[in-house]
Formats: sequence, structure tokens, C-alpha cells
Amino acid sequence: MKKVAVIGAGASGLMAAYAAASAGAAVTVFEKNEKAGKKIYITGKGRCNVTNDCPPAEFLENVARNAKFLISAIRSFPPAALMRLLEENGLPLKTERGGRVFPLSDKASDVTKCLETCCRRAGAAFRFHTNILSLQQSERGGWLLHTAQENCFADSVIVCTGGVSYPATGSTGDGYRFARSLGLCVTELRPSLCGIACSAPWLSQVQGLSLKNVRVTALDGEKKIASQFGEMLFTHFGVSGPIILTLSALLNRTDLARVVLSVDLKPALEKDVLDKRVLREVVQAPNKQVNHVLRQLLPKSLVQPVLEAAQISPSLAAHSLTRPQREKLVSVLKDLRLNCCALRPVEEGIVTSGGVDVKQIDPKTMQAKACKGLYFCGETLDVDAFTGGFNLQIAFATGYAAGISAAKSE
Repeated sequence: MKKVAVIGAGASGLMAAYAAASAGAAVTVFEKNEKAGKKIYITGKGRCNVTNDCPPAEFLENVARNAKFLISAIRSFPPAALMRLLEENGLPLKTERGGRVFPLSDKASDVTKCLETCCRRAGAAFRFHTNILSLQQSERGGWLLHTAQENCFADSVIVCTGGVSYPATGSTGDGYRFARSLGLCVTELRPSLCGIACSAPWLSQVQGLSLKNVRVTALDGEKKIASQFGEMLFTHFGVSGPIILTLSALLNRTDLARVVLSVDLKPALEKDVLDKRVLREVVQAPNKQVNHVLRQLLPKSLVQPVLEAAQISPSLAAHSLTRPQREKLVSVLKDLRLNCCALRPVEEGIVTSGGVDVKQIDPKTMQAKACKGLYFCGETLDVDAFTGGFNLQIAFATGYAAGISAAKSE
């Protein structure tokens, strides 16, 4: 019986262990934490957005980096296959807006329990509190896994150690270290799905403000790099929220010193229509100060920053607002600018962008082309996607591909 070692009991590791054990291998999972799935526990704010209920083609459109590499894995183990596996093993699921799939219980711990149970039923063994320090190819074929106490042998090793985001969960980049030590290229590690630090004198006034149905466009000069519509949040460092997280995945290989974020506060209204709306508010309350009139259009805390950007005194009487001033005000409402400084640290990113260069990995099996019997899965690979359950599904799909191959390969 072929011996398969899985390093890491996160999403990709649990799936790799299940797949390999189900295919007949003798599987041992090595996990340095005291339990499986520590990062799964915090995903989806503790609810675990386990996948996205969409077909493979749509799924791949939501992959930010190296989507082509994932074609085979996602087609072989699509979201529907994962959902079926979980439900058949006693985990009821529900689908929410945007195809986001959660356990019916809203408990991420139930996902981990279900996956670990699947592994144990298939025959996989777990060794917790066991930190793999290094990997070495054995002279007789296969691999030696070195711990502080002993050396373990396996015919194949599947590296599922995650990225470097949320290091408290055990994701400290071990897989990248293994890869480099064996001569594999690891692309630069960057944060993804994180907030963006910005500079603007008025940011402290709007900290904590959430805006829905706005459009944020990233500009390099006049060139549009990326644009997203939805919800954003002003924070102590700059901006965050769903559309900002998506933009971070699209901007993390861009020189942010050159990038400006343009916030369209009224994307549903063209400039001429918005101008008429502003004029109507002015006509209805001509003697009120402009800052009071604007509260009909904006959250209170955002009024002062918008007026400052438009160079209009907040105490100006509405009837004194000139046409050029109104046009300037409309322009700011459609294009409120924020200078980008940097993405938040990689440790704060929901996922790590970068990793083992996929050119070195067989996309059908996840095996390193230059290292027979060595596989990489999930966040260790240079693949990442947007929010909505896509990154976890990548972990499950690549883990499944590796597990099947590791068990069956000669």
C-alpha cells in the first residue's frame, strides 16, 4: 500500500487526505497545530463560505491569478462535487446571494468536523502537534520528512501548508520554504483580499462609514486599471469592504504610489441627472446652508469632505450656489479622489497572492514536474481568487487532484 504524507490539515490538506485514502493509500496527516482546520474556523466571519455554487466556467472568471492553471482541477472537482460530498456526509448546506455556500448551521467548525470525519472514515491517520522541519528525497525513492523527534518516510508528500496570511492559524510559509530548499521557484508573496491604505485629510471624519451601491475605480493617471461596484467601508487606515478587497486582488502587482481611487458616490445617476437632483434640493430649501441640503444626498459625515473637495463653504446659503459651483459639486460626487499608499500587510490579507510558480506544477495532478512524488496544493500555489468561496474551492479542488494522483501514481 502506497504511503502518502499530507503536511497541513487545512482545507486543501483535509481534501487531499480524503482523496488519497479513498483511492487506497495509507495516509498520514501531519499538523503542527493541536487540531485541524484552524484557518477554516475564521473564514466567512466564523460561518465558512465553503464554496460558490456556480459552473466551472463562471468559477474561473473569478480567479484573479493563473486561472488557466486551474481549468483541469476545477472541472474534475467543481463546486457541485464538493457540495455533494459534504451533504452526503451529514453537513446540510445553504446558498446565499452571489452563489455563496455556507453550512446550514452557520458554524465553520461543522465544515472542519465533516471533512475530518470523511478522512478518518477513509482510513487517514492524524498526527497533531507535529511540525515538519524539512523534506528530503530518499535515496531509495520517496521522501523523508524531518521533525524535531524523528524522520518519517512516505512514497509521496502533499504540501498543504497554506500561505502567510493569518500566521496565528499556523500559516507561516512553511511550504514556500520547502519549495525553495528543493530548487523550486516561489513568486513574490503579496497580500490579497485586504484593505487599502490611503491618504486624504478628511479620512478621520468618515472612519467607520459604510457606503452601499458605489463604484470605485482605480486610476493610473487617466488610465483605468480596475473598477468595482458594491459596498465599501472607510477605516482608520483608508478603505476596506467587499469591493475594496476585490480591487486589492487586482492591484497587488501594481505600483500603488501611482494609483488613485475614484469613488463615484452616485453611479446610478449620470451627471446631468444628478445636477438636476442637486438643483431640486436647492430650490426646495433655498435659505438653508449647503451642508444641510447635501444631507439629503449623502451621509452626514461625508458632507464636509465633499464640500471641501468642491471648494464650497459649508455655510453658504443654498440659493447662493452658483452654476459653476454646482457643476464642481456634481463632479466631486461622481469622482471623489483618494490617493493610494499601500495594501495592508500580507499577514492581514484573507489570502496570500504569489507562491510556488505554477509553471513548475502539473495542472492535472499538482505534482512538481522536477520532483517526483511531491505535490503542492491550495495557497502554497501562485493562484488566488476573489471573495465568495472561490479560494476555499481552489484549495479543495487542488487537494483532491493531488490526493488522487499521489495514491495512484507509480
